[in-house]
Amino acid sequence: MAPATAALTPSPAVVPAASPAAALTLANLLYEKKGAIAYVTVNRPKVLNALNTPTWRDLRMAFEDARDDTSVRGVILTGAGNKAFIAGADIGELAHVAAFEAEQSSRFGQEVLDLIENLGKPVVAAVNGFALGGGCETAMACTIRIAVETAKFGQPEVTLGLVPGGGGTQRLPRLVGKGRALQLILSGEMISAQEAYRIGLVNEIVPAADLITRVEAILTKIASNAPIAVKFALDAANKGMDTSQGQGLLLEASYFGLCAATEDKKEGTTAFLEKRAPQFRGR
Repeated sequence: MAPATAALTPSPAVVPAASPAAALTLANLLYEKKGAIAYVTVNRPKVLNALNTPTWRDLRMAFEDARDDTSVRGVILTGAGNKAFIAGADIGELAHVAAFEAEQSSRFGQEVLDLIENLGKPVVAAVNGFALGGGCETAMACTIRIAVETAKFGQPEVTLGLVPGGGGTQRLPRLVGKGRALQLILSGEMISAQEAYRIGLVNEIVPAADLITRVEAILTKIASNAPIAVKFALDAANKGMDTSQGQGLLLEASYFGLCAATEDKKEGTTAFLEKRAPQFRGR
């Protein structure tokens, strides 16, 4: 969960104007909603959006709000400024924690990232710069990762005498395979957006000026589909990765049956037969 010390200056990604979310006081995030999309921006650019304990707490509050707001159909997560998505953990805080505190901090960060991964709604990481340590782990907890051409990824914790503490040893092998993951984790090296795309860590690479527009387009397409089906598909894929294929297939069949009982299924099949666009209501 720790950042590397390097310089990177991609062009900033500009989030469209939106209304601030009501009733949340978030010192380290910008949290806004525009239509069906919630925008979460880690807002500590002077320290490359490093993650300290208050920022983890803010992330939990913002994502709990996005989860519970039925008008939100997807979330964009990005970083403020023109250098970093999230450059890792706040080393100034980490340098002074003892073993027990470090373990508790790791568990808390893991809980927040589990919340993001299992939100029941798609979360797209708009990676506009450094995604190192906890930043790479945060991106991996998202449903989809879209990166600018100059983004950098890595798990440099071993260079600080640590191991990844935000799920890096677990999510990275699942995304890119054990061999590639261990090479990154054990070497602590950074890789380019192009290499991250090649190994499957990144879904797409786009010019910096197009980053948010492309992410919005992805979420808009997903939001046009039945929300219950989207939620169940996410859950089946996530849970299926942690069990046998046989158990995963049983879960998939269960969700297929549950979806078949929804009004959205009736609307979707009827609209298809009538050759019109469906009007899903999440019921």
